[in-house]
Amino acid sequence: MATVGERIKKVREARGWTQEKLADESKVSRGFLSEVEKHGKNISLDLLLRIANALGASVGYLATGEGDQPGERKPVVIPPELSQAAEEMHLTYPQAIDLLEAYNSVVARRSDRSKGTMSVKDWKELHAALKSVIRRVYG
Repeated sequence: MATVGERIKKVREARGWTQEKLADESKVSRGFLSEVEKHGKNISLDLLLRIANALGASVGYLATGEGDQPGERKPVVIPPELSQAAEEMHLTYPQAIDLLEAYNSVVARRSDRSKGTMSVKDWKELHAALKSVIRRVYG
């Protein structure tokens, strides 16, 4: 079974990119990227997300080999209400994406509930609720 590093390398090479190019695009050091690809060095979710975004690959595919194959990834569409809420709360792009993915994950597990339109207030409340849970769990 391929490792995360081997999948990163496969996608990088399929794009015709050097490690240097991927390092520049994803804002990680080339040395670290080399360690991940060659020696299976562990990688944080934040860095994996940056690499996935740079490569146009899904985090799920890079992490597990499952999910959208590179080139099949659908573009991320941030609802305008989330965009406004993120701006008002001074969230970074990755934080806004995390909030959207958390929402999609919760809704996907509730088959009896359809995806309704969330208001700016709803997004802010979801963000606050998630922060509260994370504080309780991780101190």
